[in-house]
Amino acid sequence: MWPCGGRRQRRLGAVALLLVVLWLLLRRYYPCLLPVVSEPCENAVLLRFNWSELTPLGLWGRTLGLQTEKSQFLLEGMPFRIFGGSMHYFRVPREYWEDRMLKMRACGLNTLTTYVPWNLHEKERGKFDFSKNLDLSWLLQDPEMQLRTTYKGFTEAVDAYFDRLMSIVVPLQYKKGGPIIAVQVENEYGSYAKDPNYMAYVKMALLNRGIVELLMTSDNKNGLSFGLVEGALATVNFQKLEPGLLKYLDTVQKDQPKMVMEYWTGWFDNWGGPHYVFDADEMVNTVASILKTGASINLYMFHGGTNFGFMNGALEADEYKSDVTSYDYDAVLTEAGDYTSKFFKLRQLFSMVIGQPLPLPPMIESKASYGAILLHQYISLWDVLPALLQPIKSELPVNMENLQLNDSIGQPYGYVLYETVIFGGGHLHTRDHVRDRAQVFVNTMYVGELDYNTVELSIPEGQQGFRQLRLLVENRGRVNYGLALNEQRKGLIGDVFLNKTPLRNFKIYSLEMKPAFMKSLQHVSGWSTVPDYFVGPAFFRGRLWIEQQPQDTFLKLQGWEAGKNWVENTRAVKIPSSTVRAGHCSAPLLSDRHTEVGKDTSNPEMESGK
Repeated sequence: MWPCGGRRQRRLGAVALLLVVLWLLLRRYYPCLLPVVSEPCENAVLLRFNWSELTPLGLWGRTLGLQTEKSQFLLEGMPFRIFGGSMHYFRVPREYWEDRMLKMRACGLNTLTTYVPWNLHEKERGKFDFSKNLDLSWLLQDPEMQLRTTYKGFTEAVDAYFDRLMSIVVPLQYKKGGPIIAVQVENEYGSYAKDPNYMAYVKMALLNRGIVELLMTSDNKNGLSFGLVEGALATVNFQKLEPGLLKYLDTVQKDQPKMVMEYWTGWFDNWGGPHYVFDADEMVNTVASILKTGASINLYMFHGGTNFGFMNGALEADEYKSDVTSYDYDAVLTEAGDYTSKFFKLRQLFSMVIGQPLPLPPMIESKASYGAILLHQYISLWDVLPALLQPIKSELPVNMENLQLNDSIGQPYGYVLYETVIFGGGHLHTRDHVRDRAQVFVNTMYVGELDYNTVELSIPEGQQGFRQLRLLVENRGRVNYGLALNEQRKGLIGDVFLNKTPLRNFKIYSLEMKPAFMKSLQHVSGWSTVPDYFVGPAFFRGRLWIEQQPQDTFLKLQGWEAGKNWVENTRAVKIPSSTVRAGHCSAPLLSDRHTEVGKDTSNPEMESGK
């Protein structure tokens, strides 16, 4: 966690644990104390927390940090109430971090919280990346892996990650002159809770590497008693305030301040479903009720942003549902960072509670309409394979994570194409071994689709002689919550049968869609004018000319089916089936003069001009 304030933000520090983890409070301070303090005291507080006025000696002189004293928080020994908002730096272009934080201050918030995603900072084992905006699929190479437990293979990976991560985090702690005032040990572990020794292990892993700030946990009501660890403040997550819910915290920890760590201002959207909307008046009334109890609160999310790349994730309750690229979340700010009615209602509420005028809201980012983009060229996936990709040969199907790629750490995201030779048609059955969606082709002819619900189809006999059976398998997102974390292997996770005989002798092509691949794709020979009608997976490209400074815009892909969109080699939009909703495309993704716009469509049938 970080207190907000001052003029300009520093580079965000990174602290994280596991798959979704720790909380950081942003940097400088905007006064939000309980109750109203005297003018001399207030001036002292402002001097203490306004980083623009502090000398280096003053910064290093802070020793108390965030503490708890019975029912309240103390910061530097004085009452402090956390009014927080969540924004994930990896879901927002770096160029917009300051704008979003200034909007937090204008809403009356004094604290920013963020997850720090292990899967983005250590995509390959032992290779750490804390640059730019910133995947743990390699953990799943171990068939015995038990995530979020004290299983040796997991704790060794956590220890290596923490060794690197804490070297960044520890100097940024509040008591060392930095912005971090609290660190969350784990996130909603009570809903998982497979190992009673795990939380104590994580806590000590933090302490042994130099974490000295307040430790916290967060869980929903049902998980509270299972996610506790001695020495960490328990907080609660919810959207609907049930009677007595906050008092329930007293049953798990007495004489401690109450904190709603995740008050869900909206929710994420599932592929193929409607956009989730949470009524603004209901939300603000619930926030007001929470504040009346004297509790601290964090708005999850204040600003959601975008799941760039293949980072959309999924949820599995009764059935598997992948999330969409947009992380708009119906939050206080839109995916594009614009104000909503929730913002102004919350601003009015927090201003009343604080009893002080708030900073004026910053102007919103300008938008531009660039008109239609003609995707004038295409190239079939089948033409790309021999030019760019070398297959892996295997007698058996190999799941994505266990492919011998990327220094033997496997493939984390994207597609995998499995090819094998067949000599006839018949009944194809997956026995539920497809993760998550497979398009089936005989040579280049589209046959059908397989997924969790469709596990069999008929392969036509065709002409005699050998034919290529092709299964193009898409990883649609890994489940990020609940008990299915250890089952997130993708691709073909077992045998596929033709007429009850398991298929063998595969050529396996990795289609990870890395930037280097997308860049090299531009120079492959074989690009052609887009026909009026086309069947099969393909890449399409067009060019957008921008004469002036780029501005935020939106991509509307009406008429297209499933696919992905890249802007200058950055995957900006995932296209759900039959969508008419526009995807946000921020100005930092657009270069001036011209921008290459590309798209792959995994849908086998497309009419150009749509």
